[in-house]
Amino acid sequence: MEAENHTALSHFLLLGLSEDPDLQSILFGLFLCMYLVTVLGNLLIILAVSSDSHLHTPMYFFLSNLSFVEICFTSTTIPKMLVNIQAHSKDISYRECLSQVYFYIIFLGVDNFLLTVMAFDCFVAICHPLNYTVIMNPRLCVLLVLMRWLIMFWIALIQILLVKRLTFSTGTEIPHFFCELAQLLKVAGSDALINNIFTYVAGALLGVFPMTGILFSYSQIVSSLMRMSSIESKYKAFSTCGSHLCVVSLFYGTGVGVYLSSFVTHSSQASSVASVMYTVVTPMLNPFIYSLRNKDVKGALGRLLSRTASCLCRITEF
Repeated sequence: MEAENHTALSHFLLLGLSEDPDLQSILFGLFLCMYLVTVLGNLLIILAVSSDSHLHTPMYFFLSNLSFVEICFTSTTIPKMLVNIQAHSKDISYRECLSQVYFYIIFLGVDNFLLTVMAFDCFVAICHPLNYTVIMNPRLCVLLVLMRWLIMFWIALIQILLVKRLTFSTGTEIPHFFCELAQLLKVAGSDALINNIFTYVAGALLGVFPMTGILFSYSQIVSSLMRMSSIESKYKAFSTCGSHLCVVSLFYGTGVGVYLSSFVTHSSQASSVASVMYTVVTPMLNPFIYSLRNKDVKGALGRLLSRTASCLCRITEF
């Protein structure tokens, strides 16, 4: 096949998770259900936080932002996959593919940052409770989130501009269910050295520093818990960050699992299946983790659902 630049290339072929036609209907139903659960669950978290004045704190401000990012994160990849399965097609246009890469990088980076800031919030709440309102003031919280969005917009834009320099063969096959940057660089027809260097550097900066911040925060939290004499105080302090710790473990655990599976098996299909964990399963489980392990969120969801039910009852009476 002859290589073509981005001005002539019209589409790529997404190979998906399986080429077995008997599995397509099962995959469609499974991913449709997971997508709907993800959107509904995270939307309920956002509505609960915004409607309950007791949850207007930095912790739940970051949680509602995390839920919004999770909705956007899954919406970047799953709908196109469902459309292709339903239409019995593997096509994705060049622009759609670059759009997936662009928004995927943004939402993944913001997601990672929010988990780091939430760890810092737990650290301040447990280790410096008297200065909590001064340190975690609303202005700082909003500024941190806006700065991260701005940084990720530029990093993703640079990645896209670098990808647009590459050439691809006509009908290029991407062994994945969405346009992941790493897979896209592997199938490029021209030298992607600069792209790989920028990807590794950006990944190290955006991955190592947040992870270091999370580890530092929890090391200080554990140290503070060890100094507490009361079992009740330890339990109350740990319950403050227990849900977040579960989400962090799930997020980084699945991410490491994807990396190890691709490193050990060298199979693109195995990597695609493993990546389902952090692109679909993790965003779907986050609302359940926070609602089941956090009594404040559970109470807010209960009040939200009861108000909704009463409103529906009044509407039906008319």
